[in-house]
Amino acid sequence: MGNFRARTLGSNTELFTLPLDRPLAQWEDPRIVHVPRGLSRHVVRFVDLDGEIFAIKEATDRFVLREHGLLRSLQERSVPSVEPFGTVSERTDDDGDELGGLLVTRHLRYSQPYRALFTGREMPQLRLRLLDALAGLFVRLHLAGFYWGDCSLSNTLFRRDAGALAAYLVDAETGELHTLLSDGQRAHDLDIARMNIAGDLVDLQAAGLVDPALDVVELTDLAQSRYESLWHELTQDVTIPRGENYLINQRLRRLNDLGFDVGEMTLTTTPDGQLALKFDPQVVDAGHHQRVLFELTGLRVQANQARALLADLWRYKAKWEDGVGHPVPDDLAARRWLDEKFYATLALVPPELRAKLPDAELFHEISEHRWLLSEDLGADVGRQRAVTSYIESVLRDLPDTSVDLSSGPPTEEFEPIFE
Repeated sequence: MGNFRARTLGSNTELFTLPLDRPLAQWEDPRIVHVPRGLSRHVVRFVDLDGEIFAIKEATDRFVLREHGLLRSLQERSVPSVEPFGTVSERTDDDGDELGGLLVTRHLRYSQPYRALFTGREMPQLRLRLLDALAGLFVRLHLAGFYWGDCSLSNTLFRRDAGALAAYLVDAETGELHTLLSDGQRAHDLDIARMNIAGDLVDLQAAGLVDPALDVVELTDLAQSRYESLWHELTQDVTIPRGENYLINQRLRRLNDLGFDVGEMTLTTTPDGQLALKFDPQVVDAGHHQRVLFELTGLRVQANQARALLADLWRYKAKWEDGVGHPVPDDLAARRWLDEKFYATLALVPPELRAKLPDAELFHEISEHRWLLSEDLGADVGRQRAVTSYIESVLRDLPDTSVDLSSGPPTEEFEPIFE
């Protein structure tokens, strides 16, 4: 049976029944499942352990333990990343020969690698949304003091988020965690990102997934400008004229809308009598809209989804109040909205297609589709017609993000064009 040393952050003991005495590439366990995934320089397998899906990556013990520690630190700092579950180190086979260590992370549900986003029906302005999401993740990492060292589309997973994309770090093995990054460290990390993103885009061209005439340099320049614009907005000092303190609250709300909180605020007077305002922006796990939606409905969703769902809920509440002629409590409106609108709409989608997207994203897209159809017709098309049209014209063509539980060979390993 060989030997091993395992540490986990959970109690799923089925992990220890895997063939840990064999190299990961040789596993033929029936619990191996197929998950949409990106390029990797390491062997990676996905397994279904008692209903939970885990990703297992093989590397040296040193890299496995180090990456696990970095991922835990990022989770503690609320930075979007895959969730570490455990490590298996000091592995040997039956003959006592050393084997690589294993990093175990939880599978990020409904996530897709960047390549998969370009198959099937694409999002409008997909390339721009992709770069915006990556730039936002990069800024969050740098604010947390994390030097990535290998930022790329390949090392990132993406989730749809109410017309936008949310990005999550997957590979942290080249990273370094500091109290604060210097401008030089950020610039060097950005240079590496530019080179890697260019390689990822050329990879898409070689696969025939984007136009061969696409200007890769222009897009990498755009990614850098998006990063620098967001970084400047979050970290710039602001001058406030005396007597206009309301501008401070405006600035705080803007930071909250971007998904950040304020760890420390410093006010100093300038020689001309104004106030110099400096914020220490910090990543927050859930913004204002997400917290409000959760408190009212129990739904845990992403930032843009929360804004969209709350807007729909408030419209529902206002229409109800207009009909009855008196105010309606928020919690009562939320309960009826969930039953009469949210879940009633989702129930019209066949289960096998509903599994393609998280509920919040699916409801948002159906609502947007209904609005577009109604605009074209000049009248409300109704829920059933909107759902049917959305299924036939959009949902059936979306790539499947679900786990394939059928038997077969393990997930294929790909060699990236650019390391």
